[in-house]
Amino acid sequence: MTRRERAVDVLVVGAGPAGLAAAAGLAAAGHLHVEVLEREQTAGGIPRHCAHGGFGTRETGDLSGPAYALHCAAEARRAGATLRTGLTVTGWAGPRTLDATGPGGLERITARTVVLATGARERPRAARLVPGTRPAGVYTTGELQQAVHLHHQHIGTRAVIIGDEPVSDAAADTLRTAGVHLVARVTTHPPRPLAAVRRGGGAPLLTRTTVTALTGRPRLTGVRVRHEDGRAATLACDTVVFTADWIPDHELARRGGLPMDPGTRGPAHDPAYRTGQPGVFAVGSLLHGGESAGTAAREGRAVTAPVLRHLATGAWPVSGPPLTVEEPLEWIAPNLAGPGGTRLLLRTARRLTAPLLVARQDGAVLHRHRVARTVPPGRAFPLAADWLERADPRGGAVRLTIGG
Repeated sequence: MTRRERAVDVLVVGAGPAGLAAAAGLAAAGHLHVEVLEREQTAGGIPRHCAHGGFGTRETGDLSGPAYALHCAAEARRAGATLRTGLTVTGWAGPRTLDATGPGGLERITARTVVLATGARERPRAARLVPGTRPAGVYTTGELQQAVHLHHQHIGTRAVIIGDEPVSDAAADTLRTAGVHLVARVTTHPPRPLAAVRRGGGAPLLTRTTVTALTGRPRLTGVRVRHEDGRAATLACDTVVFTADWIPDHELARRGGLPMDPGTRGPAHDPAYRTGQPGVFAVGSLLHGGESAGTAAREGRAVTAPVLRHLATGAWPVSGPPLTVEEPLEWIAPNLAGPGGTRLLLRTARRLTAPLLVARQDGAVLHRHRVARTVPPGRAFPLAADWLERADPRGGAVRLTIGG
């Protein structure tokens, strides 16, 4: 089969909120050939099948997920970017050369700059090592939303949600739309304030509870759980939805040899979204899965200036020392020190009440900051990045801890 070879200025991989925002900003900035490749048939990313509201900007007002996806795609096209859907990037043929395949055949595209915006996904039941039978009726939130909102499939009658994060609320909304009774929500996290009045249709929230097995064949009949005190029970249901536990869609980044961060499990990057491969940037949920569409779009817009600077000068500054965290903090992003950037994102594994964050490098304290609120697990919280200027670019790792 003949392979078509082409060249562009900027190649964006992924047409979710981050990729589309990056494409819109770069296309509007000058006479650049900006192209976006998307393996799905429709641009817009995860919001395409999120029928609930809560998306949008100050300019657009509150939008549903599909309306927001359409808005992002239209904004990129209006700026002059080329959106190509139904095209899968299969690998790298060089530092900034990618192979892709689609209905038109094979392509090899060389770009002056590549922006990776491949997003993230929830880990399915198998990846969470939940034992038991392999029945029908097991979903992630994304699979559930596509089944209900895109394919209008019958789901079931009684469901259990595993997880207690914002995406778990979205799963509950989708089940309600499908007419499915929510039996319970299960989380390993401890109770949190006002949990009893949170959304969920009145279903109990079982905290400090672990799923030990699924039962039923060929259809799910129950979810076995164990409470922290050792009590066990089986929740009768025909549907279970595994939510959160995000992992970046990092396969393409790994194939390109990009250094990865063990905390986020996405590409290591500095405040200007530069990766370890010159000319390759990364934005959005690829860097830290599970954040909002607004956060992803904000990073897509923020990468515009660093990309334009690189295109104009060809410079690729050496990144500074790594940024690392200690438990109960799970990760920090960006995870390399460097110029640019105004804020960091951190995530904790357990609830923290007004935590004191301390940053040290080679034993010296660089920064102390008291977070004036309670920080829940599973959700990122921001930290100003201006203090990073005090880090020694040739020094050891900068480590953030709680207290002390």
